[in-house]
Amino acid sequence: MNILVLNGSPKGQYSITLQTVNYLAALYPAHSFDVLHVGQRIKALEKDFSTARKALERADLLLFSYPVYTFIAPYQLHRFIELLKEHEINLVGKYATQLSTSKHFYDVTAHRYIEDNCYDLGLKYIRGLSADMDDLLSEKGQKEARDFFDYVTFSVENDLFETPVSLKTPDKHLPVNIPEKTDEEKPGDIVVLTNREENDEQLCRMIERFCAVMPRKTRVINIREYPFKGGCLGCFHCAVSGKCVYRDGFDDFLRNTIQTAEAIIMAFTIKDHSMGASFKLYDDRQFCNGHRTVTMGMPMGYLVSGNYREEFNLQMIINGRADVGNNFLAGVATDEVDPNGEIDRLAATLEYALKNQYVPPQSFYGVGGMKIFRDLIWLMQGMMKADHKFYKKHGQYDFPQKKRGTMLKMYLVGALLSSPKIKAKMGNKMNEGMMMPYKKLLDKIEKEKHQS
Repeated sequence: MNILVLNGSPKGQYSITLQTVNYLAALYPAHSFDVLHVGQRIKALEKDFSTARKALERADLLLFSYPVYTFIAPYQLHRFIELLKEHEINLVGKYATQLSTSKHFYDVTAHRYIEDNCYDLGLKYIRGLSADMDDLLSEKGQKEARDFFDYVTFSVENDLFETPVSLKTPDKHLPVNIPEKTDEEKPGDIVVLTNREENDEQLCRMIERFCAVMPRKTRVINIREYPFKGGCLGCFHCAVSGKCVYRDGFDDFLRNTIQTAEAIIMAFTIKDHSMGASFKLYDDRQFCNGHRTVTMGMPMGYLVSGNYREEFNLQMIINGRADVGNNFLAGVATDEVDPNGEIDRLAATLEYALKNQYVPPQSFYGVGGMKIFRDLIWLMQGMMKADHKFYKKHGQYDFPQKKRGTMLKMYLVGALLSSPKIKAKMGNKMNEGMMMPYKKLLDKIEKEKHQS
């Protein structure tokens, strides 16, 4: 096969992910592996896409190779996919797969993003490989890489590929009404962060209605207008000081202009099954904060134009982002069914959360994600010094092995349950014992009610 490797890493040949590709290329010389460094050369490709066009037309199989950045593929690969669609290159019938490296923090959403866009392009998608950053250095990881490529070649030889779960229907925008402006002075500070294009009237009206009905002052910031020098390079220059290697001032702008608000509302039109490359640029550059949940406790919300109800992966990203950051998701208002009502409900819910400082506990999305970060930062504390200091201060090193008392109790319970005679004598006493602390709490409430 003629395999075109679309290397989405901004590090180019120094990409850790690319080393697995190099490993496969060395073991399978019958196939040609041509590497296009789309991550590193994205600025050049924006000016001249002809080299990429020729490589894409020659290829039998497209291999998307990238590190996972903030829930999804890096901004540079996002932008390449936008360019790919803009140039309307016919890829129908070609095969595609993907290879990513990460610590498995939301690698599933990154893979689904690539998969959904492959379906858009008419590619025959073959399930990819999500590897740990260090997997290739172990015999197990090497075998998994070989097994993956054998599976890909088997799938191509037998014309086997995945099929979309559902087909995307045309966008339906319902009209949004904007209430008359009043001279009423509002308290507070809400940032509406958007990547709205000039001709996107629908999103503009959604933002205007939200600003009108929100009981607090709002500031609209269009990140398209920010003079970014480039996307995150994954260079870890910010690991110790929190200062970005770029001298475009974004780290200060983020901390002093955006994150000082009481709440943040993200407003966007769905593009390529995501918030769009410009929002991904913003998300990736937030890595100047490392893995620190610096906005924990802040409520957030979304204004979304497009078929949000069909974008299950995007829904998972939005819910996961709020949960990992320990932010209350006040709502996602869309223009699919009842945009006026949904925007009003988002504003009302956000106001309630701010007044009552409502922050619900994390679910699996947040707890699972933070445990991955906890273990990662603990191991990398010598380099990720700012993260380590933050995690210690906020009690995020919640290793379960420290709960010695609970472990000893479980050993005792396990010993009792392993004896059929003792288990038979216990009857329902174990369940009653588990209920005792809860019964004590409820009895206390009843007692206080009678006393009052």
